[in-house]
Amino acid sequence: MTSFFGSVFWLLVTLGVLVTFHEFGHYWVARRCGVKVLRFSVGFGNAIWKHIGRDGTEYQIAAIPLGGYVKMLDAREGEVDPALRGQEFTGKPVWKRIAIVAAGPGFNLIFTVVAFWLMFMLGRPDVAPVVTAAPQSLAASAGVQPGDRILSIDGRSVGTWTDAMDVVANALLGRAPLPLTVRGHDGRTRELVLPLDELPPGQDVGQYLGKLGLKLAPPPAIAATVMPGQPAALAGMRGGDRIASVNGQAVADFAAFGKLVQAEAVKSPVLAIAIERGGRSLQLNVTAKWESLEGLPPKWVMGVGAPAIESATVSYGPVRAMTASLGATWHNTTQTFGMLGKMLTGEASTRNLSGVIGIAEVANASASMGLPWFLQFLALVSLSLAILNLLPIPVLDGGHLLYYLVELIKGSPVSEQTMVVGQYIGLALLFTLMGLAFYNDIHRMLLS
Repeated sequence: MTSFFGSVFWLLVTLGVLVTFHEFGHYWVARRCGVKVLRFSVGFGNAIWKHIGRDGTEYQIAAIPLGGYVKMLDAREGEVDPALRGQEFTGKPVWKRIAIVAAGPGFNLIFTVVAFWLMFMLGRPDVAPVVTAAPQSLAASAGVQPGDRILSIDGRSVGTWTDAMDVVANALLGRAPLPLTVRGHDGRTRELVLPLDELPPGQDVGQYLGKLGLKLAPPPAIAATVMPGQPAALAGMRGGDRIASVNGQAVADFAAFGKLVQAEAVKSPVLAIAIERGGRSLQLNVTAKWESLEGLPPKWVMGVGAPAIESATVSYGPVRAMTASLGATWHNTTQTFGMLGKMLTGEASTRNLSGVIGIAEVANASASMGLPWFLQFLALVSLSLAILNLLPIPVLDGGHLLYYLVELIKGSPVSEQTMVVGQYIGLALLFTLMGLAFYNDIHRMLLS
């Protein structure tokens, strides 16, 4: 499946699951509150599939998959049969209307907790936060050295690369100095400070990450495996040998070793490889071969395998997984509100907003990494939908909740004129947000 079609497919899966769950919340609570549901629609526009249920509700999947709706019996939309007035939405007590409207975001929140819970039980494959710093980057100026293991960031312990980058990405929005505790190759613990305050304002997190230069450390320059009959084995190299240099040029890590082999073998396939074995230094002459492996373009090979990157799978039992799920939900909720607050105050750039294109790309990437990663992605998007829908913007659930809270306080419904004006304002705000997110997606695509 190509990247484009994969992105489209997983976007449809994501929207289909989350929109259905959100609208089911409205539907389920409306039915429990005695409101007649006329239509349950996943998507907008013309129906591509529909079914009339025994309860008289029309269930449909519509052509435009960017949302959905539950249409209830509503006196504001026309005459209501006197026999059905007891099932009409606006005639219900205000607390029931609040419950019906809040149910959509509430079900998204429930979905978030369940998705995180399943992810923690299945086990999310990850890697240890062993890092390096790009040359002349902020991380390098802070003192990050190759092979440093991050222990905590801003006082929060981190055990995986994903956890570490989650904290860093959030901190980049505020651009304040970020304390870092690391443990080096020598076993010593060091306290560092990432100078995020030196980053220029008005850029998105992706640009900031590039300037920060904090990266996963490549595997060390150790011959983890040496294939029998291949050049390295024929020259006397063994598994576990540490590679010190190629033709007199020092080797920092396994990635650097691979680049040096390609660069030096072009001049001569006979390479002088210095290794360390059992405390002794040895010199080997290895004749590299020009070969194509597994259908890939040909290159110089020696038959040496890299060490595996240290894994750090996050996996818990059912009870611990639920505790972790609730913690992850709370943490991401506070982060999301914090990001929104920073955008409103101008502390963080609106370039960090992503639209449907960005969601599609991340959906495809997370699905390709396995079910636990896709569950985490669904949880985060579901949480974002819950928070977005609770914003006090007319046309969103939060806008309707605002009207009903005003009704509770003043003792009478908001006037028809106020609601119409609010609808126009809400649509304008919503289209502005959608346009800005879409612009950011296109801008990132053009820069990538």
